[in-house]
Amino acid sequence: MKIAKRMSRLGTETAFEVLAEVNALKAKGKEIISFAIGEPDFDTPTNIKKAAIDAINDNQTHYNPSAGLIEVRQSCADYIKRTRGIDVDPEEVVVVPGGKPIIFYTILALADEEDEVIYPNPGFPIYESMIDFIGAKAVPLPLLEEKEFSFDIEDLKKIVSDKTKLVILNSPQNPTGGVIPKEDLEVVAELAKKHDFYVLSDEIYSQMIYDGKFESISTFPGMKERTIILDGHSKTYAMTGWRLGFGVMPKELAALEAKLMTNSNSCTCTFTQIAGKEALDGPQDDALAMVKEFKERRDIIVEGLNDIEGISCIKPHGAFYVFPNVTQACKDKGFKDAKELQQYLLHEAGIALLSRNCFGKKNVGEEEEYLRLSYATAKEQIRAGIKKIKEALADDDRIGKFLEK
Repeated sequence: MKIAKRMSRLGTETAFEVLAEVNALKAKGKEIISFAIGEPDFDTPTNIKKAAIDAINDNQTHYNPSAGLIEVRQSCADYIKRTRGIDVDPEEVVVVPGGKPIIFYTILALADEEDEVIYPNPGFPIYESMIDFIGAKAVPLPLLEEKEFSFDIEDLKKIVSDKTKLVILNSPQNPTGGVIPKEDLEVVAELAKKHDFYVLSDEIYSQMIYDGKFESISTFPGMKERTIILDGHSKTYAMTGWRLGFGVMPKELAALEAKLMTNSNSCTCTFTQIAGKEALDGPQDDALAMVKEFKERRDIIVEGLNDIEGISCIKPHGAFYVFPNVTQACKDKGFKDAKELQQYLLHEAGIALLSRNCFGKKNVGEEEEYLRLSYATAKEQIRAGIKKIKEALADDDRIGKFLEK
């Protein structure tokens, strides 16, 4: 086939590739404890499911406006006002199937081929993939362990230029759980105004913060009109399979992203939106209980990882990921990198997790090795998984045989 050249620039989300490998191993009868996929292990709350069922029975199964049902956009606007403290008009909201369309549409609408887009690295791989796909220049912003997996503001100052059209922020962050300090967001806001760029603020984990208060760059003076907030229902309300998210942005851009929705998806599922409205407007007890449980799991997994020789793990402040440093373990046990360690743990210990390379190429000068573990799994599974990792790394004979293959 004669495939368009742009397809060679399209990346992927490696977590799903690992998930496919895990499922293949399970199909062969192998027991796997998975820390790989970023999905809450909780069920969608009953009131949300009932709202969808009622909507279907009420025949809410037809087309709706590309930007979303007006009452749902109003619900999203009210939610942002409650959680961020800024006034939002429903005309500034676009409802989409999942969070990714907001990433894609924002980059499509704002960045031309000669423009530069700055993105966090390591980071959600779809950022870099979409920047490359449309032909803009992807400029990585290193996230640093010594900054608790935020970035050094001086590094950002060095790479921002008049060619910068968009800066992507993600806080709390995937894959590290890092949170950007308020004082750094203030500097980013000043840089945005000075260099006239927009900010895509991926706040999908905004309600999963365990230490301190969530801060959105949209709240700083002059930034609401420069910020595209990405939020959604997948994480906070355990609605990953429902595919429901939304963006908040200036009205002019919202109209353009709605037009992109018309051209690509027509609209977001009607009864799913109605369920999403119930999620935002209804009782929050289940969501709060889930976050409380995640915090307890975080403490268990961090303590367990730090008890394994060759591994060190800082405590993340948000999301449901840890990003332990495994450099010493790789050196001590003969693994060339975290990717090889990932494969050893999967095939020899039955532990699925993701290596650093799943979240972007290493930054210039980056020498450390990392793994990402999602603790969106039960406490007993976390304890069992940590025990297996510890035993597998202590088994020199098994490691030797694996490395000889």
